[in-house]
Amino acid sequence: MHTYVIFILVNLIFVLSRELKFTDNLFMISLARITQLHRTTINGLLLLTTLAITLGCKQQSSSQADVSSTVKSVIASELAPYQQRPIEDEVFYFVLPDRFSNGDSKNDLGAIDIPISYGGFDPSNEMAFHGGDLTGLTNKLPYLEQLGITSIWLTPILRNQAVQGNISGYHGYWVLDFTEIDPHIGSNDDLKQLITQAHQRNIKIFFDIITNHTADVIKYKECHGEDGSGWSESGEPCPYISLAEKAQGKHYQTVIQAGNEALKSPSWLNDPVHYHNQGDSTFEGENSLNGDFFGLDDINTESPTVVNGMIDIYKHIISEFKPDGFRIDTVKHVNIEFWQQFAPALQQHAEQQGINNFFMFGEVYSFDPIELSKFTTEGKLPSVLDFGLQSALYQTLIEAKPSQVFEQLFAQDALYQNANQLLNFTGNHDMGRFAYLLSKQKQFSSQEIAQRFKLASAITFYVRGVPVIYYGDEQGFIGNANNHNARQDMMPSKVVNHNQQALLLSNGSTADDNFNQQHPLYQYFAKLASTYHQHPTLKHGKQTLVYSSEQSGLLVINKKDEHGDYLIAFNTSTSTQSATLELDGHYQLITQSAQSPSEHSQLTANGQLQLAGLSFAIYRH
Repeated sequence: MHTYVIFILVNLIFVLSRELKFTDNLFMISLARITQLHRTTINGLLLLTTLAITLGCKQQSSSQADVSSTVKSVIASELAPYQQRPIEDEVFYFVLPDRFSNGDSKNDLGAIDIPISYGGFDPSNEMAFHGGDLTGLTNKLPYLEQLGITSIWLTPILRNQAVQGNISGYHGYWVLDFTEIDPHIGSNDDLKQLITQAHQRNIKIFFDIITNHTADVIKYKECHGEDGSGWSESGEPCPYISLAEKAQGKHYQTVIQAGNEALKSPSWLNDPVHYHNQGDSTFEGENSLNGDFFGLDDINTESPTVVNGMIDIYKHIISEFKPDGFRIDTVKHVNIEFWQQFAPALQQHAEQQGINNFFMFGEVYSFDPIELSKFTTEGKLPSVLDFGLQSALYQTLIEAKPSQVFEQLFAQDALYQNANQLLNFTGNHDMGRFAYLLSKQKQFSSQEIAQRFKLASAITFYVRGVPVIYYGDEQGFIGNANNHNARQDMMPSKVVNHNQQALLLSNGSTADDNFNQQHPLYQYFAKLASTYHQHPTLKHGKQTLVYSSEQSGLLVINKKDEHGDYLIAFNTSTSTQSATLELDGHYQLITQSAQSPSEHSQLTANGQLQLAGLSFAIYRH
């Protein structure tokens, strides 16, 4: 406590003590005698005490505030109407409906009257359908609302081929029918109900869409046999035929197995002429554009017929369901001329449908801002997922590289159409969860993994860009690999491999029902979101670099606009770091992550900053 407070309290006690009667160990205060004390003395001392306490509190505000004590909970219904909110105002929740909540067990097997989309249900198999659906997601909207979520991004929900080989299409990326919802997760009406209920809570819904490929229906005789039922004798992928080889007459003979000739919808998708048919991609050079993505039928998006057909497909989806935007899969595997026509056409159509803030962002799986940004400028997509930031998080919080990594990243922000609209994330359904990437480093204890994961998450919220929470991260999910083993169930899981995995900051497992709103990470994300919602400058302010280092993990940025002026400091190293900052005026601490008083952040009037290891702090001018 401030020494002034102690001094005045001692004097107050001294004055009162003359009017006390002592009996054994107790003070017996005679109210009659105290009221006879000189009122000026008492009132003066009380006033001085109040002033001293106030001064003491002000001095200690930068060393004792923490996230839990300074942040008021804010949910979507308290924000601007969803129709009016720009993308920068969103907090996303990325979810696989099949792995979330089973609200209707009658649809677990899909549609019995559509054999190609029936079956594949085995909740004990990490590569099969598990029963989660749109009704279950609708039922859990209150859980997401209290988390501070404002937008839900669903993996693809259109009707899939239920099984390919020994894997089911639970993830949604094997589309056959672009006109209806996959029966495993519900119906068109179920989707409309989800959107209606979400909108009533002021929450947006984003669809994950695909234009690069369809399910694997088209086969090649040279690889799969005369009837298309086999596979390469060697078991290897079907070798890619280059454009140069194709120009010389080399090609594959396509074949569709009997009975599968009309599986796709719209019907034009059933004609092999609308596909590249050049064999499997190795994701290098031209075959990254023209090769089959893990055997999936690669659509010839250079064709005007295909461009117009895809635009019509997604215009219809916008008109039918009124989503708030799209996340677009495998963007870099489609020629950029396609996006130049596709994105403006859908944006215009959404506006005609009354969806004025309709927004699209693409998945360009590259850590290079030059490649990422090209699709927001030349490609005319509004934004992309920021794999560059994810790489910076990996380098600093896993590989222990200094904070200069962020400086190098942010120096390229001008390449984008608008860096404030980038989608920030720590991990995902393909690469794995960030907690898993941390757990692979055997030197980190479970406590340190939690600290590093929490700081990575805070960075996605408070540097430029829009935060994305990957479902289950708020319940401490880790996983033991990428892909299928990063897609655990929120509902009680029957996958033995998943259930054997530890959870962060919890004694439970994925065998439990994991919708615990008291989980420390759920509470942590809710606080991050509330701070984000309460301070518009954190979302819209222009970001400038204040400090980074070639040696340490200390990073300080400034965000400023007409609403405010903020300093945000992060320390990705384990030790306390200090720096002298050139500041224009005094900054007041509004929140920080350090819980122990000995680790609290300090920023003096002359710009001396001290920040504990693996923590962050936010100051306001």
